[in-house]
Amino acid sequence: MKRARSHIYGMLAEFETPHQLAAATWAARSQGYRKMDAFSPFAIEEVSNALDFRTTRVPLVVLIGGILGGLGGFLLQYWVSAIDYPINVGGRPLNSWVAFIVITFECTILGAALSAVFGMLALNGLPQPYHPLFNVPGFARVTKDSFFLVIESTDPLFDPQRTHEFLSMLNPRMVAEVPD
Repeated sequence: MKRARSHIYGMLAEFETPHQLAAATWAARSQGYRKMDAFSPFAIEEVSNALDFRTTRVPLVVLIGGILGGLGGFLLQYWVSAIDYPINVGGRPLNSWVAFIVITFECTILGAALSAVFGMLALNGLPQPYHPLFNVPGFARVTKDSFFLVIESTDPLFDPQRTHEFLSMLNPRMVAEVPD
């Protein structure tokens, strides 16, 4: 049975230390919450494990970008040298693939680098000029010295009152409802 979408994005708790955030994330996971996210000024491996991050697809995107870049560089040189404007220099064959290696390598690196940047942006959903958490007073401190855990309203176990009580038991600095 599909739940009606709530008017709130979720419930947000602020913690003072990364250890408190990690403990809260593990506690929420053990209670059965799965649709949650954590925000901190630096990466915390224990929180990533508690959130059960999956592997990313960026390496596959980079590999495909590198292969396409290398093929594109090689085929461009082949087309120019053997098909469009063939010039016989010193009796070499028109398809002198040995001479094409440097440009092919550089195009491989260029394709991989560009696909890494744009693939990472696309897979992260960036740029994201608006997020409901931006409306919470004090959330901007996440870039400096605060640690936040949000349990989203799309979680099957989410109930505003019970989730607020659960987060309050974890000794946060504050618990706030995040409007959608």
